[in-house]
Amino acid sequence: MDIDFPYIGEIFALATALTWAMAVILFKKSGEKVHPIALNGFKNSLAFVLILMTMSVMRETVIMRVSARDYFLLILSGAIGIGISDTLFFKSLNLLGAARSSIVGCLYSPSIITLSILFLGERFTFLQIFGTSSIILAIATASSERNPGDISRRDLLLGIFLNVLSTLGFAIGIVMIKPILNNSPVLWATEVRLFGGIIALIPIFLFHPQKRLLLSSLVSTKSWGYTISASFVGTYIALILWLAGMKYTQASTAAVLNQTSNIWVFVFAALFLREKMTSRKVIAIILASIGVFLVALGQNGI
Repeated sequence: MDIDFPYIGEIFALATALTWAMAVILFKKSGEKVHPIALNGFKNSLAFVLILMTMSVMRETVIMRVSARDYFLLILSGAIGIGISDTLFFKSLNLLGAARSSIVGCLYSPSIITLSILFLGERFTFLQIFGTSSIILAIATASSERNPGDISRRDLLLGIFLNVLSTLGFAIGIVMIKPILNNSPVLWATEVRLFGGIIALIPIFLFHPQKRLLLSSLVSTKSWGYTISASFVGTYIALILWLAGMKYTQASTAAVLNQTSNIWVFVFAALFLREKMTSRKVIAIILASIGVFLVALGQNGI
């Protein structure tokens, strides 16, 4: 089903931002008890079942007659962008907290734009260079805290490193399927990507030396409310909105609008998680937000 409505892609992208910001707070609470691999596996499986149910209700085709190459790319995209990247993100979220994660996550739009330029032929401007530089400076500011207080220096740097890898994985996962999304139903593409994300986690789980610990962290958790709600909002709802935004507007435009989630995460982290807002964090989120704004202006050729 195609939607013909002005700026519908941009609306979906902005809705994704707010939805994902709420989900990050819920995932942070759930991640305090549930191992990142177990949490990722659960939220992917739940969303996969919900997508199938939704497709059944809407009478959409579960198996499309497309080339094997399209299936392969969508599954690979899910393996990288959902299976691996989300696991890295949950681990970094546990280490950094939501506020710092939101700062590092601002690399998302520059990553999408860079890959879109390299592989999709989208434009690049000087403002986007300045914007990306501002975001990198923001991350450097956030990582330069000498005495973070709530986190060790080692965990701070490790969390930032994992978050950067996760962000790059997100970007690679979406840009590689952008041409397919242009001509594919959103729910079907989401279903296949989730399948890829589930498949990627199977060997990780099977060869993990602490399989019982992974399972017990999920089964014995007292945070089922957080785990289920985070999985529903952050994977089922946000993923559909995210892919719809990518489908109905340019990948780089959607990425910039998605990026506003980081501002909401920063605010929600202070309100609901009571994370301490240091001067460096505030400066970093301001620099990152300016960077995203410049990237957006650059996208419009200003």
